[in-house]
Amino acid sequence: MALAGAHVRIARPTDNIDRLLPFYRDGLGFEVLGSFTDHEGFDGVMLGHRSAGYHLEFTYHRGHGVGSAPTKDNLLIFYLPDSDAYSKAVSQMEGSGFAAAASFNPY
Repeated sequence: MALAGAHVRIARPTDNIDRLLPFYRDGLGFEVLGSFTDHEGFDGVMLGHRSAGYHLEFTYHRGHGVGSAPTKDNLLIFYLPDSDAYSKAVSQMEGSGFAAAASFNPY
């Protein structure tokens, strides 16, 4: 099936692109793959890893607020290959000033 090799873009609205950048760039080590300003009232940034089959896009629509996530179970989940990769990711997040958050869903 053609979708098996597709590149996925996950788009999310935000009220503040500059505020979320440190989490994804510094904490998770994502690269800024591209950005745009005032594209018909929208600003945006694309983040990811150049070799990955996905990237994230965050957009801000000037003059329109989006508020917070609709539920506590509105998540992006990354499965890491092993406990060493997980420990390294946690250390990078903590070193960038971020702390673990309690999970709403115990899975």
